Amino acid sequence: MSAPPDLPAVVERAFEVSRRSGYVSFCRNETGRLLAMLAATRDGTMAEFGTGCGVGTAWLRSGVRGEKARIVTAELDAKLARAATEIFADDPLVEVLAADWSTLLDRGPYSLLLLDSGQPGEVGVDAIADLVEDGGIVVLDDFTPCEQWPPITYGRVDTLREQWLTDERFTAVEVMVAPDASTIIATKR
Repeated sequence: MSAPPDLPAVVERAFEVSRRSGYVSFCRNETGRLLAMLAATRDGTMAEFGTGCGVGTAWLRSGVRGEKARIVTAELDAKLARAATEIFADDPLVEVLAADWSTLLDRGPYSLLLLDSGQPGEVGVDAIADLVEDGGIVVLDDFTPCEQWPPITYGRVDTLREQWLTDERFTAVEVMVAPDASTIIATKR
């Protein structure tokens, strides 16, 4: 097997900033490459709710083509937001906010929205559906693959996954990005 493709420069910067900040919870490369591919299909405003040190946003940025797209991202932890700001300081297409993700509610609708599945109450379909434009894409990462229906996680029905995969406002699919990780991609109808 050959070596994996080189990382985009903006992603390398994001990993370096994350390491210096001591932050180790970030977007996997497999998910990142998927984000870059999806971002390459988008115009308009994209967003990430919960930036961390900006690795997911860097993957989105690596896929942006042209000057029509914009990315806005929010991180509640001020230290992490400052670190993410360092990555994009000279990039007019990316805005990093040191704020709760709810500050992004009035900046949509979004053409692509990246969410972490770790906040089920905040990222349910009903909370997010109106934030995405028709034809817009929602990406929820950090799922553990599940081969049964209804999906079970930690001995319980995974209601977040079930909501996204069955809601009639979206066409959704769960994609394995690695043997131990899956992502839900949902397109608003």
